[in-house]
Amino acid sequence: MPQIRFSLKSSDRIRLLKDRLARCAVTAGGISVLGALILIFVYLVWVVVPLFSKATLDIENRKVAISVTVPAFLSIDEYGQYAFIVDKSGKTEFLSLKKHQSELNDQHGQLPFHPDKWFKSDLGHWLLVIGERGQSFLIRPEFTDTVSGKSHHFHPQVRMIQLSETVKKLLIDAKLVSFSVHSEQLKMAVYTTAGQLHWFSQHLSTHSSVERKTQLSVSLPDVQELRLTPDGKTLYIRNINHELLVAKQNKAGLYIRDVIDTEKKNSHIVSMHLLPGASSLLTVYSNGDVVQWFDVLKNGQRKLTSIRSFALGRGLDFILPNVFSKGFFAIYQNGSVRSYFTTSDKRIKFGTVYPSAPGLAVFSQDERKLVTLNQDNIYIADVDLGYPDVSFSALWNKVWYENYPEPEYVWQSTSASNIFEPKFSLVPIAFGTIKAAMFAMLFSVPIAVLAAIYTAYFMTPRMRGIVKPTIELMEALPTVIIGFLAGLWFAPIVERHLVSSVLMIVVLPVSTIVAGALWKLLPKKYSRWTKKGWHTIVLFPVLAAVMAIVLPLSFDIEQWLFGGDIRVFLAEYGFNFDQRNALVVGLAMGFAVIPTIFTIAEDAVFSVPKHLSDGSLALGATQWQTLKHVVLLTASPGIFSGIMMGLGRAVGETMIVLMATGNTPIMNWNILEGMRTLAATIAVELPESEVGSSHYRILFLAALILFVFTFIVNSLAEWIRLRLREKYRAL
Repeated sequence: MPQIRFSLKSSDRIRLLKDRLARCAVTAGGISVLGALILIFVYLVWVVVPLFSKATLDIENRKVAISVTVPAFLSIDEYGQYAFIVDKSGKTEFLSLKKHQSELNDQHGQLPFHPDKWFKSDLGHWLLVIGERGQSFLIRPEFTDTVSGKSHHFHPQVRMIQLSETVKKLLIDAKLVSFSVHSEQLKMAVYTTAGQLHWFSQHLSTHSSVERKTQLSVSLPDVQELRLTPDGKTLYIRNINHELLVAKQNKAGLYIRDVIDTEKKNSHIVSMHLLPGASSLLTVYSNGDVVQWFDVLKNGQRKLTSIRSFALGRGLDFILPNVFSKGFFAIYQNGSVRSYFTTSDKRIKFGTVYPSAPGLAVFSQDERKLVTLNQDNIYIADVDLGYPDVSFSALWNKVWYENYPEPEYVWQSTSASNIFEPKFSLVPIAFGTIKAAMFAMLFSVPIAVLAAIYTAYFMTPRMRGIVKPTIELMEALPTVIIGFLAGLWFAPIVERHLVSSVLMIVVLPVSTIVAGALWKLLPKKYSRWTKKGWHTIVLFPVLAAVMAIVLPLSFDIEQWLFGGDIRVFLAEYGFNFDQRNALVVGLAMGFAVIPTIFTIAEDAVFSVPKHLSDGSLALGATQWQTLKHVVLLTASPGIFSGIMMGLGRAVGETMIVLMATGNTPIMNWNILEGMRTLAATIAVELPESEVGSSHYRILFLAALILFVFTFIVNSLAEWIRLRLREKYRAL
């Protein structure tokens, strides 16, 4: 028997080639999408990882020798390139701290008098010098430079300001002085050997001064230390009885607001320091503990409260507060250095850095240089604090921020104040994301799923051909338009008709059920004119009539049940009302999510094989029994996928929540209050954030959280869908 050879015709070869090309294109597209997702994930992680990197402190392998004998004061310029030293004999010296040869020549000087007393400013680089004959000068180095062509010339000088005669007379008997200078305004507190406390304010250019001298109403034993805030309104006093006193200023003079016994078992305060911003006070104990204090408002009164403590251990020599971040460096007697940050509770050990504890230490204004003076040498250290205000604890746990009554979750990334304490808790905006998505799903899922079931199973093909494309067309409506209408048009309507708006959420479904029951009770001669599957046409005027009746009743119901204004009524019971709230967001975002859920669920129900439902009906089951036990079970994987797709859309929605929520990062399930979501926060704040800053990277962390959450939800949805399809495949 001859062998028959199989051969493809030219048209078949072309079709096979096209099939293979299409398969390769689809495969390449799928791989490209997967690769793009991986690259996005890698990029987000790459931006976020530095947030959790450790701070570093690197000592430069060189020393700068000094010529003064007994240094008493050390100051450096903003970037740590030059230093200024004053010794106890009044000699001054400018030094270059640059790695390469500097244009700075030998810069030595001498104060015009022999110093007798020294007082350093609490914040800044000012020095108060009192001479043997009562001369009183404020001294500060000025690191000025000029640029001429390609040459750079440095011209340092010492600024000396002589104080007024009133201040001079008082400083002769000064035992303790605390002062600060800001915008040419001098604030000074002086404790004299006679036990009197004086409070001064003087403008440095005009020498006009105001003295507030008060014999305090409480006994004032021997004072050991003073700390005056830069605004000159608060003075912290430590006395010999281990008491911490808070003195305030009013029109009448000074008064003691708080008297706190700070003595611990076998330990007492040895020094006090102000954190940047001067809202917090640090007290160092003899056992090495450091305690942070700040004012807390309770029962309408402010009281200095112990907030948190740091166990630094024995051998602590002194602490050095940072310049603008809420932390401090701890320097030990053996030369080791540690860094502590109060808000984020970050604690970093740098190890033994110096041969012994330095005598003087100062930070540059940008916190990138730590300059210390040890014996006759200056050590320069490059400091990289990283992101001190960020830690896992600060992002996800409650934090007690300055001047807050208790620990809270707070997102507040910016402020008009330079002494602002950043608050980067992700909990409020993550909560807002869940809240917005939950209310949107509560509104959209019942409507979308039930509409999909009715359209695919009960509606006539002709009417389905009109309804399904119309709802799918809603998907093309830009969400910015929905958000615009929700925030500027729909929200005021809900505010004016709040009672009716809430009432219609209940009345409309009930009226639909009642209308269906009444239609069922009508004699067939009245209802048979309506073809099967066209009953929704009858329902439209019923729902319109119900809305027309209920909406005008809002004011009458408010007058009858809520005393004329439901918002005032709710406020009396602790429920706040915002015009742009979760109710508006739920309805608006639910409207945007409905097409996504409806389309997938309707296709799943409509795709159930016809022979399954026909077989069920042939065996005597009703349409509802067939729907419940056959159609819905078979279509359940698709319905579930539609719901999960809608959830992903709701979680990642940006413009609607941005324009209709009020963007208030609060944690409250109240449907009448707003919220702030992760996506809205990214959209609002990322364009204004500084590239590479903590704020910038935390916004990328929020994006990473959204990315991971969506990936987990979609993966879980796909796994459940496959399980459901496997379970009901036998049908």
